Amino acid sequence: MEAKKVSDHIWSLKSWIGITVHVWVVTDDEGITLVDAGMPLMATKIMKFVKQLDAGPLNRILLTHGHIDHVGALNKIIQERKISVYAHHIEIPFMEGDRLYPRRKKFEKNVKKGIVQPLETDEQGRLISVSSLTPYFTPGHSPGHVVYYHAEDQVLLAGDLFTSRKGKLHKPMALFTGNMKEAVKSSTIVEELKPKQLEVCHGNTVYKPAEQLEAYIRKMTKKA
Repeated sequence: MEAKKVSDHIWSLKSWIGITVHVWVVTDDEGITLVDAGMPLMATKIMKFVKQLDAGPLNRILLTHGHIDHVGALNKIIQERKISVYAHHIEIPFMEGDRLYPRRKKFEKNVKKGIVQPLETDEQGRLISVSSLTPYFTPGHSPGHVVYYHAEDQVLLAGDLFTSRKGKLHKPMALFTGNMKEAVKSSTIVEELKPKQLEVCHGNTVYKPAEQLEAYIRKMTKKA
């Protein structure tokens, strides 16, 4: 597994398991937040890195969504350290196997029931920040997909909202995307936030992604 510091408070951990898979370690004054949990074989290396980083305890895990390449190491990590795990409330029944992911033929019981808690919302239904990260609801790739924005570092941890190649925005993997049209609509969060850089699970860093968004949407709209 390859570790790379992508901003002042964020490390990207990359493994190659047929495809590139990234998870993110985010530090703050109280310790560490892990964003996504990768594939099962990543668990030991993730925990080893957290210990070597020596930036405080692992306090929580935030999930962008519940596909297996984002939750695979979850069980082993929480067996070693009892911490809270969060995802959007819409996503939880899909990852627990109570609802069928769009365009899938089999129910996916990717996490045990009761492990994942819903992200909190305010009175207007907006997702509330968790430590230094603010979640935003970005459905399409999955019904309850969210991204996490680190305002101080101006970094958007985008999960599978996009893939990337050679620093360019590309569409999420079509085979695993439930509603591509909705995913493209959700991509406008990049224009709203205008992050300095964007990190994806499958691909590498995209700098100034808002500058690419109009062309990306135009290209995707033509394909629809």
